[in-house]
Amino acid sequence: MEELKTVMNEHMDQMSDLVEKFTAELRSGFQPAVDNFLGFFHAIDWKVEPWLIGLISFHVSLLLLIFISRKNVNFQMLLFLMSLTGVYFAEKINTALRNNWKSFAGQNYFDPHGVFVSVLWSGPLLCISILILMNTLFSLCQLIVKWKKAELRHRARTSRNKQD
Repeated sequence: MEELKTVMNEHMDQMSDLVEKFTAELRSGFQPAVDNFLGFFHAIDWKVEPWLIGLISFHVSLLLLIFISRKNVNFQMLLFLMSLTGVYFAEKINTALRNNWKSFAGQNYFDPHGVFVSVLWSGPLLCISILILMNTLFSLCQLIVKWKKAELRHRARTSRNKQD
């Protein structure tokens, strides 16, 4: 019995060491990402760039439209396809904005790799698309449950009619 207790204590010590190392790695692993995000956020001059506030307002409005129209699956599919089309054309949008940035922006945010457009255009559109997809799957599950209930009621009715 003492051997079992010793082995269990050793195992618990190993597990606690693993958990401590894992949490330490997570904390240090997320810190560079947070620092990069804050640097990115502070590099943008939000007061001088009204088009950025318009872009964020567009995404917030689209998100509100998604929540308001969550019962209308056909309209949501239209919004889903439009948002994925926006993501598809992100590279062309980045190229066009990189060539004409002086007409609307204070500095050129549009690098050849498209990081800025990916973060502020494609990222929110992909998140919105995921929300629409989740809502559609949830609606589909509800529809399947309704259909199955109706089928069971129909079977019960037909079996009662056969017995009479």
